[in-house]
Amino acid sequence: MTDELAGKVAVVTGGASGIGSAMVARFVAEGAKVVVGDLDPERGAASVADYGGAAVFQQTDVADQEQLERLVDTAVRTFGGLHVMCNNAGVPGTMHRSLLVDDLADFHRVLGVNLLGVMAGTKFAARQMVEGGGGSIINLSSIGGVQAGGGVQTYRASKAAVIHFTKSAAIELAQYGIRVNCIAPGNIPTPFLAASATEMSAERIERFTRSVRASMQEDRPLRRDGIPEDVAEAALYFGSDRSGYVTGTMLPIDGGTVAGKPLKFKKKPAEQSVPATS
Repeated sequence: MTDELAGKVAVVTGGASGIGSAMVARFVAEGAKVVVGDLDPERGAASVADYGGAAVFQQTDVADQEQLERLVDTAVRTFGGLHVMCNNAGVPGTMHRSLLVDDLADFHRVLGVNLLGVMAGTKFAARQMVEGGGGSIINLSSIGGVQAGGGVQTYRASKAAVIHFTKSAAIELAQYGIRVNCIAPGNIPTPFLAASATEMSAERIERFTRSVRASMQEDRPLRRDGIPEDVAEAALYFGSDRSGYVTGTMLPIDGGTVAGKPLKFKKKPAEQSVPATS
């Protein structure tokens, strides 16, 4: 560990599990003080139990602007400032067989968490960062917001909007020394995928997730699975001074999925012969 975030204060929404939990662990390991915002009070309290005074939890629904503002205020009041804001909280939406039968009943909840939560979190964090002379805001999108595809259309739309908002906010906030960047994870095993299949039985959900994971692996140039810690490393980069000249970017953490399809070799390519020289 190099104490890259020593003296910095961070907020991570959705920080009690999955990718958010990995971010919190990485930030604390690098010397940051962290405020975790999450909707689940039990899991949230447990998530900070091992960090002593380096991390605190506050129950937060990011779709509620007042709760988000209180979360940011808690960071300033508890630790004396705010330097890194990770708008990570998200919900998957409901998987339907087709857009033709999607009642869009989850539209307001999905957009409220995935988009409004990011926009409001950016706003409230930026207000504090202006007073503090700058900072880093990291928004979580998804490769579902980069690549078009069937299913969970509301989710895909919300994540695509996060990318465009990030770039727009980066332009507006650059004058204050505030950097705004976006991470687009893909193929990271978390409970997120299963949570979208609410209309299936437990047995069908298990078969569904196995099938989707296998398909994702076939579409991914890098053969190993991603893990939440891979995304946390990207968040550390954006939150640290190493990325001091980087803003308005979207970084996929997806094993190369959005770059293109993997090459299919039946066997290893033969070594090319090198002509002899005299």
